[in-house]
Formats: sequence, C-alpha cells, structure tokens
Amino acid sequence: MMEIKYFDLAKISESFEPELSNTILRVTRSGWYILGREVGIFENNFAKFCGASHCIGVGNGLDALRVILMSYKQQYDWENDDEVIVPAFTFIASVESIVQSRLKPVFCDVSEDDCLIDTKKLESLISPKTRAIVCVHLYGRVCDISSIAKLSKKYNLKIIEDAAQAHGAVSQDNILAGNMGDAAAFSFYPTKNLGALGDAGAIVTNDDELAVIARKIANYGQERKYYHQYKGINSRLDEIQAAILNMKLNRLDEDNMKRRMIAEYYFENIRNPFVRLPYNSFFSKHSVYHVFPVFSEKRDLLQEYLASQGIETIIHYPILPNKQEAFKECNNLSFPIAEQICKQELSIPLHPLLTNDEIHYIVDTINHFVC
Repeated sequence: MMEIKYFDLAKISESFEPELSNTILRVTRSGWYILGREVGIFENNFAKFCGASHCIGVGNGLDALRVILMSYKQQYDWENDDEVIVPAFTFIASVESIVQSRLKPVFCDVSEDDCLIDTKKLESLISPKTRAIVCVHLYGRVCDISSIAKLSKKYNLKIIEDAAQAHGAVSQDNILAGNMGDAAAFSFYPTKNLGALGDAGAIVTNDDELAVIARKIANYGQERKYYHQYKGINSRLDEIQAAILNMKLNRLDEDNMKRRMIAEYYFENIRNPFVRLPYNSFFSKHSVYHVFPVFSEKRDLLQEYLASQGIETIIHYPILPNKQEAFKECNNLSFPIAEQICKQELSIPLHPLLTNDEIHYIVDTINHFVC
C-alpha cells in the first residue's frame, strides 16, 4: 500500500533546492527586508506574466481583495453597505473581504458543472446599490468572464477577480487570470500553484489610479512616510517572500503543464459509477487544476476508503460561507447547488511531483471503491 499526501510541501520545497536556500540567504544578507528591490522585481515580473500594467504586493490573498475594495470606495465614493455579488460556494476570504470593507455581500448560487458563479442568476441579484461582482476562479478554472463583462457594462459594475487558485489559468480567448476584469487578487499561500514559504499576496490591475490608491492603502494609507492620505492597513509583501516567488515564477508554466497532464489522466481513467468527475468529465487545457475535485453522494465513505488505502484527501469546502457561525445573519439563505457541492465534493491529490506510480494507484483505488 502506498502512502500519498494530498500535498507534500516539504517535497515541493526540496525540488527548488539549492536555489531556494541560496535565494533566502542572499536576501537575509542584504539587510533590507521590507519594500525593497526584491519586491519591485517580483511586482514587475508578475504583472508582465499576467499581461497587466501593475502588480502591488500585499500580505496575503484576503488583504489583496480587501485593499481592492477599500481603494474602490475611495476612488468612486462607494458608501458603506453598498453591495458586492460573490459566489455562494467559495473560500471564506472572498466574503470576509467584503464585510471587512464595510460593504454588503450578496450571494449567487453556482453552476453544478464547474462550481463557478452561475452567470444566468447574476442579473436578478443586481440592485441600484450593486457596485461589483467578485469572480472566483475556483479550483484553477476561470469564470465565464464574457457573460459577466456584458452585465458589468450594462450596469456599470466593477469586475474583481479572486484569482487565488488560478495562477496562469486562461480564458477561452487566451486571456490570463489577473487580466480579465478591473482588478485581481492573488494569494501565494504555500500550497498554491505559485506558493511562498508563508503568507503573501498581490493585486494586479490595468487601472493606474487604482494601483496608486491601493499601494498607499496597503502601506498605512501613506502618501509618503508619516503623511497619511487614507485610512490604510499594514499589508506588505516582504523581501524574502518576493524573492522566493520570483524564483518560483520561472517554473510556474512547467508545473502547470504537469498539473494538466495529471488531470487529463484522471479524466480519461477514473471510471466509477459512484464518483462523478468535474466539468462534465471534460479536460480543459485552460485550467491550471489547483484542485481536482470529484463528487460522490457517498463522499464521506469514499474519503474513509481512500484514507484506508493511504491516500490523503481534503474537502473544499464542507460548510458554505453563509452557513458559518460568523455569518449568522445569512444562515437562513439557501443555495441548492452550492449546498449539494458541499455534501459531495472531495479533492484528490494533484501536484507536479506526483509520480506515475502514485497517479495510477490513486486512479485504481478510486475505481475499486464500492458502497
């Protein structure tokens, strides 16, 4: 029996040696650790990678979303309790950023096929107080931006990409995540396709004015040191993380290609009547497969069975944001598709260092599951 971790972070880090340790040592010896040369280099390179004009490094993905929203409030005089539409099925940060910016989240159910925001249900949720739509590119697959863009133009709404799981993902028109909407938020949490060795994030945009405001708000709202134009926060990408990300960025396309190859094998070979594959079992070269979800009405039994065979899995996500205790005021809301996904989703191992033997073992084990 094999033992396969869902994501072996130590093994991933080891694959970047000795360059990883040399990079950390170089920055440590430089004596400059905040807002220096390394951050500037990474911001330039990541903006170029996404095909955008600006990148602003911040402390994490939540802060990236929060700073975007805080900046728009300044830029367009949005009022407290103005509304932002967000998918009902997402990581909690997508919603927390809205609330922490003193705006109101309006939940939209998702599509059963891809777990992304259901564009057919969006227009009915738009009100005179709606200011933006948060498009969460969940699991590494991008939203239907073309449909959302039509609504954005019709109702003068901002499109904010939550691209925390979509580094390098592209649309059907070959536009990269981060360059599809008005602004995008990235997380570089260690397990992401492009991961730091701690918390880190970035804002990407083509809006010159937004970039200026966001950079100030993320740095205490300072126009220059000790002169504070805005009520800001402290959220800065540090030099060590920036240098690590810049080094890893060189391998991102290669790693994403390996993820696609593994996903393609899963699509072609997982054959179990008790297990449903995502996206109508259709492999897409546009996704970067940060997560490979499978679905089963016997999800808990499937997870227990895989664990008994040495395969670690994770549920993304077991409880919807609006059902969390932290959002009691929304607990009574119902989103049937999102609720179904919560009960059936199970994420199986998928990362660039999985061996062929491990991939085959995962598939064979799933195919032998009965209930």
